[in-house]
Amino acid sequence: MADESSGQEKTEDPTSRRLQEARNKGDVTKSIEVPSAAVLLASLMALYLTQHFMVQTLMQLTAHYLANADTIRLLPDTLFSLTQEGMLAMALVCGPVLVAVFLTALLANYAQVGVIFSTEKIMPDLQKIDPISGFARKFSMQALADLIKSLLKIGLIGYVAFSEAYKALPEFMPLMDKEPYQIMAFAGRTAFWIFLKCALVIAILAIIDYSFQRWQFMKKMKMTKQELKEEAKMTEGDPQVKGRIRSIQMQMARQRMMSEVPKADVVITNPTRLAIALRYESVSMAAPLVVAKGAGVIAQRIREIAAENNVPLVENKPLAQALYKTVAINGPIPEDLFQAVAEILAYVFGSRKKKM
Repeated sequence: MADESSGQEKTEDPTSRRLQEARNKGDVTKSIEVPSAAVLLASLMALYLTQHFMVQTLMQLTAHYLANADTIRLLPDTLFSLTQEGMLAMALVCGPVLVAVFLTALLANYAQVGVIFSTEKIMPDLQKIDPISGFARKFSMQALADLIKSLLKIGLIGYVAFSEAYKALPEFMPLMDKEPYQIMAFAGRTAFWIFLKCALVIAILAIIDYSFQRWQFMKKMKMTKQELKEEAKMTEGDPQVKGRIRSIQMQMARQRMMSEVPKADVVITNPTRLAIALRYESVSMAAPLVVAKGAGVIAQRIREIAAENNVPLVENKPLAQALYKTVAINGPIPEDLFQAVAEILAYVFGSRKKKM
């Protein structure tokens, strides 16, 4: 699929920011088959677990009304109380199933999309009521795919239901000699297994449909390389601007470092490629500090500043390399280099005393 704005292919996986923006607009992966399958399975399980309670309650209600049929009068004064009594009785019978269906519907939708507060999908959109666009949607490839999917689902569920009912046909004739309660039990048991197997088929179809919807959604969310670059600029900043900022920061740090060179006691060189400036104050420092270091042009500048401020330059290739690699700026020298640095500082301080 080509991106119309840039002409580039959408080949890159969507970023978390793009997915979050789509979610804020209410655009998420969702299959209507998942709640349907979950509700059907939950209602069947609730019926299976509460069947004895429901049958006993209905029998008790029936016995009650039959026993009191001669005393019950449908009059204007009693109609409201009788209706209320009947509704409460049916709520007691159907309550467990209704609660199970309600909670399962909520959980099924929550498991798919979580909690979303967005008014984007309910905002007025003229394209949604445009008859031409609506006609095009009715005869689009998506509509055709949905029609084929619905026909396949109906055909598959019908085949499963028919197969299960066909298996039970040999047991129909013996029912003529059974008691009504046995006939009702057989009918309930057969219907339960038919609905259960159909519900399992719908659940499998729901998993397949959700996977397809997820794949289709992620495909729609794919980005072009240009979109990735633009998003990186928005979230992390323009690389050119960031590079410029880093350059300025490095320049300022280098200037601060160069301002410390005149205060150094000695500059150890390589002799031309490296330069490391050291300072040591016996009263306040436990070990000499590297106040400046550099290679190439920076090393040359350190030597120039040192020469301008009469800071001694001492050539020591191994020590210069070790200090440059192991010690950070404003960091103390390690113990294994104490001896070598101490000898150089002793020489420098001794030369300074002789001049005084």
